Amino acid sequence: MLLYLVCLFLMPLSVQAQDTENFISHQLQHYPQMRLLDLYKSCFQDFMGAEHLVSDREGVKHYLDTELEQTSVGELPAWYYEPCGVNGQYVRVSIRTIKEGLLTEEQLLDAFVRSANGKRPSVKKWKKQWRKMVATIDKMNLALPHYDEDKTFIDSLLSVGKYAISHSPEYRKAYHPHYRIVERGIFQRELKPLIDKPVSRKADD
Repeated sequence: MLLYLVCLFLMPLSVQAQDTENFISHQLQHYPQMRLLDLYKSCFQDFMGAEHLVSDREGVKHYLDTELEQTSVGELPAWYYEPCGVNGQYVRVSIRTIKEGLLTEEQLLDAFVRSANGKRPSVKKWKKQWRKMVATIDKMNLALPHYDEDKTFIDSLLSVGKYAISHSPEYRKAYHPHYRIVERGIFQRELKPLIDKPVSRKADD
């Protein structure tokens, strides 16, 4: 898993077909129950960031409070963070980091809000990028479940200027995704040192 994270963080910012293939291969290795919807979600998070701008901080905090209260550590994936998409311009930070005391709720919430309210590309640019990526996915012949259905749904969403979707039911059931999206620079400067510090101490023992 550590090698997987490092490789994704070091990927170049220009997305080539081989980059897309490598990313998808890694995703399917770690998340074999995923659908095209889930690949798409990771890719648009990488390109666009969080699904929406945050205007109601208290509402976002309440949602996170509820999620923390209703989710046990045992339900969560083992990782603390993973890059989104091919380039890792944004990072998924698991609420496990709060549950295990590596981050405070306020630290993750603040990083998420600032990331969500940052500058983002247009949906038109994302649509063009996705067309290139899905062309590569088509050629890979992955036999993903509900592939044509998911592809049509995504195309219909983009055709009306929208882009955000939820994880598939299969993905949610298998992997219990509970995370917040943080811009890579904010993550590396502010959160990563706090998350990785306990690991360094153990290595020194």
